[in-house]
Amino acid sequence: MRGHGVRLILPRMPINYLRTVPILRSFDEAKAREFFVDFLGFAIDWEHRFEPGLPLYMQISRAGIVLHVSEHHGDGSPGVHVRIDIEGIQAFHAELVGRRYKNMRPGLETPPWGGTEMTVIDPVGNHLTFCEADET
Repeated sequence: MRGHGVRLILPRMPINYLRTVPILRSFDEAKAREFFVDFLGFAIDWEHRFEPGLPLYMQISRAGIVLHVSEHHGDGSPGVHVRIDIEGIQAFHAELVGRRYKNMRPGLETPPWGGTEMTVIDPVGNHLTFCEADET
């Protein structure tokens, strides 16, 4: 009889949250590098391929933000939206606009809930929204 049996309650084991690392799908290595490294200023921490000619999986980072970018078929779908909380959004915006990237000129927005946001869209349609809270 499903749902009518004795329910075993196990104690919650302690865990320590470290970070969340989104995996963003990519289809073109050159375009991904141009966007994430040349435009956004991320550094490539490491790259992995099972052998030459196979899909790339890499970790990129900037100022404590860590992302994984994958060409592997099962590693996510294009078009995800990731929110990234930062400080210094005005300076970051000025840096990006100053790079004059041909495919993206992000603006700053003030959403109804407050703060300042800037959304960039990568070559496969993933949205990264950088957010800075209002000073309290």
